[in-house]
Amino acid sequence: MRSLFETDALEDILNRLEKLSPEAQPEWGSMSVAQMLKHLKTTLKVATGEVTLRTPPFYKKVLFRLFKSSLYNDTPWKKNLPTARKLKMTEPEDFEVQKKELKETITTFLNISFPDGKREHPVFGTFTKQQWGQSQYKHFDHHLRQFGV
Repeated sequence: MRSLFETDALEDILNRLEKLSPEAQPEWGSMSVAQMLKHLKTTLKVATGEVTLRTPPFYKKVLFRLFKSSLYNDTPWKKNLPTARKLKMTEPEDFEVQKKELKETITTFLNISFPDGKREHPVFGTFTKQQWGQSQYKHFDHHLRQFGV
């Protein structure tokens, strides 16, 4: 699985972001392209610690950890997967603003520290730097494919 921490994978994502336009329509789901950019930005901010998600009850955390590897393995995600309430974007957004802020947040993500090589995910438990990079690449790829790029 590719990782946002790999130069070629990062370049791939940045090039695909440049192919998006404000008029892009989703092949599935209900988010606009600008909402999708904000969604990606917000999930990166979960990784950097700038956005916090409510920690699920213990039994749900155990259940979610069973699916942890699906976040960073080579199997593509299914369309219309559920997401945390805080990560659902429903308000109109400005495409250019969200694109600019997403690129800035990518830079922030690339510079976060990984004490002891790990960083906590609020729902899925501890991820290594490699797992964080892979899961973010997979998430970007999923949504960029949603918009045909």
